[in-house]
Amino acid sequence: MLFYSKPIIQRYRYKMMKGKHFWKKAAGRLLQLGAAAMLWQGAHAQAESAKEDDYFKIMRVPVPEGDLLEVGGLCTLPNGNLALTTRRGDVFVVENPTSAKPFFRKFATGMHEVLGVAYKNGSLYCAQRGELTRLTDTDNDGKADRYETVYAWPISGNYHEYSFGPKVAPDGKFFVTLNLGFPDVWWHPKSFVPWRGWTLKIGEDGSVEPWAAGMRSPCGISMIDDELFYTDNQGDWVGSGSIMQVKKGAFMGHPASLVWTDMPGSPLKLKQDQVFALVKPRYDVDKNGRAVKPENIVNEKFLSEYEIKKAIPELQLPAVWLPHGILGISNSEIVKIPEDQWGPFAGQLLVGDQGMSKVSRVFMEKVNGEYQGAAIEFRSGFQSGVTRMAWGKDGSLFAGETARGWGSAGDAGQGLQRLVWNGKIPFEMRAVRAMPDGFEIEFTKPAERKYAEDIASYKVESYIYKYHSVYGSPPVNQQTLQIKGVKVSPDGMKARIIVDGLRPYYIHTLTLEGLRDAETSFSLVHPTAYYTLNNIPEGARLTMNEVSTRNSAVAETKAAPAKAAGAKTAATKPAAAGTAAAPKNAGTIAKAPTYAEVKPLLSKHTCLACHNTDKRQVGPAYRDVAKRKYSIEKIVQLIHNPQPQNWPDYATPMPPMPQVPVADAKKIAAWINSLK
Repeated sequence: MLFYSKPIIQRYRYKMMKGKHFWKKAAGRLLQLGAAAMLWQGAHAQAESAKEDDYFKIMRVPVPEGDLLEVGGLCTLPNGNLALTTRRGDVFVVENPTSAKPFFRKFATGMHEVLGVAYKNGSLYCAQRGELTRLTDTDNDGKADRYETVYAWPISGNYHEYSFGPKVAPDGKFFVTLNLGFPDVWWHPKSFVPWRGWTLKIGEDGSVEPWAAGMRSPCGISMIDDELFYTDNQGDWVGSGSIMQVKKGAFMGHPASLVWTDMPGSPLKLKQDQVFALVKPRYDVDKNGRAVKPENIVNEKFLSEYEIKKAIPELQLPAVWLPHGILGISNSEIVKIPEDQWGPFAGQLLVGDQGMSKVSRVFMEKVNGEYQGAAIEFRSGFQSGVTRMAWGKDGSLFAGETARGWGSAGDAGQGLQRLVWNGKIPFEMRAVRAMPDGFEIEFTKPAERKYAEDIASYKVESYIYKYHSVYGSPPVNQQTLQIKGVKVSPDGMKARIIVDGLRPYYIHTLTLEGLRDAETSFSLVHPTAYYTLNNIPEGARLTMNEVSTRNSAVAETKAAPAKAAGAKTAATKPAAAGTAAAPKNAGTIAKAPTYAEVKPLLSKHTCLACHNTDKRQVGPAYRDVAKRKYSIEKIVQLIHNPQPQNWPDYATPMPPMPQVPVADAKKIAAWINSLK
């Protein structure tokens, strides 16, 4: 809509009275103005970059009224139907699952927390709390009439002894993973009975082969190209979630399960004491001798996993770290995108997350015989926690969901949804590859050369996590690395950057805020990748005469002194009469920031992983915190050193966040208090 000022209207009225050809000229002028306005609007519409929802739609799958799915397992059957298991002990076969009216047929019931399902030779195999069960419909009436125990593993009855799987191995046997139990002192999980915290390989004849130890909460068991991987959840001895390859005889990092390495069939001989000799287990007590949860010690001398591996070669390092609070807080199943699906992302991995109700994307490569790679955000906004995923015959991705026991970012407690690609290609980092002197970033579409050849468009930082018995780890040893040059391919599809100070085994955060799509000028949908650099490859390095060293940020800095000089002159002038002098505590927040202003801080410090403005999530809503009427100083104190006893209704206590700068914490606190 165009609006004109009063003088313009008066001029047109005058011309209308002076000449009979006015309307013809006026109409032409209005058309010109209108066309200019549309061009202006079109240019600015293009400048607003596309979002996830413009390419990948989350679709609702209608479910029977009254059924609480709380999905624990999903798999696609040969005819395209979907097998679905629930935490409440039911097994469904979903017929025509991609249609507007899928039919849920109850195949089995009365089972105990079924957290996985696989299909083989006409039967469904399910991991219950205490056994691997075979379900068979022998009379073809659509319901299982034969329930057979393939193998029963020991259970103590502890509530946290979840069992995940099965996944079918290349030889036809089944892999399952078993959770540790939580005692009253829950921050030190235990393996109360044999094989808790282990991966087992089980044959159809009931034979069992202990495979690997050191799991904590191994929800994300997955077979990728006939190799076994899993995701674990952040906790004690687990600084953050990650993807790890599970090799026979490997130690995955948590020492609780090592109490069974003397058992017959154990491929490991490693003992807890060998780990504790390197890192103390921190059995902290208060002045009354009562056990207390150990907390992170700032500025302490610490070890990371790669340093522990020098003394304990059985330790398996993460292939790809999934930074806590950014790419999830409770990572779940890994699936591979089929080679003929989803365009530029074919063959890559997707990882679900139960707490943040999202899916992340992972590009993996092998360097020196070991997996490593980059993790990138992909699609958030699911209605509940994403625990299980399976591919539909039409190329869409089913997401099975539950929130019970942990909470999730979505509003629903459970459900089933479908992620559908509309065929449009977003501007994304398709892949990030390690180079001898930096990284090569491949795009899904050509990047605009003006920005791609400007090293100010790139930022690289690196950090690592502690290996300790404290619940989780803050990022430590953080550094910003110098980018010395960039070489862009002739077609604009790749940019290779020279990075000074690469550190093996560290997470390298690549942020490409300045890049633009050559066709639309859109920025990257997700401008940040998290690359786990376990090995730096050999090979040819770029020479400085091959790369662009143009840096627009330096040009802007050089232009700044003249402005600064003027500002300094103005600042030395005495205050005008009646003007209040600046307060001594000028660092105090005078005006509460808006959500738009504080959101980057909430994202940067992973606050949004557990908190929502208006509703309860893993932690309390910010509005509920505001009702407590804490001072800004008190909120800053609670960010750095939380007091879980203040929120007894929440199962998961907030970890200390000493790494949040005081200035950032004050802005966050001021915004929280503005919600009152």
